[in-house]
Amino acid sequence: MHIPVLYQEIIDYLQPKPGGRYIDGTVGAGGHAKGLLSASAPDGQVLAFDRDPDAIAFARQQLLEEEERITFIHASYAEMAQVGPQYGFLEVDGILLDLGLSSRQLADAYRGFSFSADGPLDMRFDPTTERTAADLVNDSTTKELAWIFSRYGEIRQSRKLAVAISRNRPIRTTRELAEVVVGELNMYGPRRGMSRKFRHPATLVFQALRIAVNDELSELETGLEATVTLLKAGGRLAVISFHSLEDRLVKKFIREQSKSCSCPPEQPVCTCETRPLLRPVHRKVIRPTEEEIVKNPRSRSAKLRVAERIAGDEG
Repeated sequence: MHIPVLYQEIIDYLQPKPGGRYIDGTVGAGGHAKGLLSASAPDGQVLAFDRDPDAIAFARQQLLEEEERITFIHASYAEMAQVGPQYGFLEVDGILLDLGLSSRQLADAYRGFSFSADGPLDMRFDPTTERTAADLVNDSTTKELAWIFSRYGEIRQSRKLAVAISRNRPIRTTRELAEVVVGELNMYGPRRGMSRKFRHPATLVFQALRIAVNDELSELETGLEATVTLLKAGGRLAVISFHSLEDRLVKKFIREQSKSCSCPPEQPVCTCETRPLLRPVHRKVIRPTEEEIVKNPRSRSAKLRVAERIAGDEG
């Protein structure tokens, strides 16, 4: 069963109200969308995006009672600036981006997101796209693989791992890849082989490949830029990330959009006429409570950042 991460915090910070318009950029199993609809009853509206058609179908069934107040879009949230206005979501009250995988995606061995069960090395959010993780693993050069592991997984032994994978190709299943990774990275120990201790050696490798297959960081950058276009003054953005690469992008974006001056520090007088578009609602990152982590261990790495759209002439 999918349990929406930081559910109450999302409701508390987005402050859904009757008549409001909200965008759920990653609807998944529909848990957060259900909360937004409930809190904005009787006439609040939700525009729900997801790249995974199976997630769309599942969430639609979960929210049948609210079908008149929610519109599902099979597309990336990176397209919301273009798609939103077509459905009347031009000035919205809140935008949620939950960047984590759903429990249903992880549990389905055929999707290839997890090494806990053997399945095809796929990892595509949208199965209609062409390139799979198997294509990436088997067709990339050793240098390209090393860059992917270093950039998206922050794996210190990325070059040695890429060489080992190249030597064992073709690799077609999640189990085959995990076995190569374990055999290689365990040679160097958790401290040297990976960036953190007490983690399965394949965790960050699978993360890196998934990010590369789905172009997740570019999608996030584009989606974040769209939020300042769509949010009305007073509207809020909430982003739940699950690894440092995502969180750094979100933190940097909010910081840059909150600046009131972009002139060089040595310049005595501001001439840029920059005006902030966002303000952080909570200065520090918001994490799950210990109680939530006990109930839902997958929430332990979640980080929530919230910002509010301002008129652009404040500060």
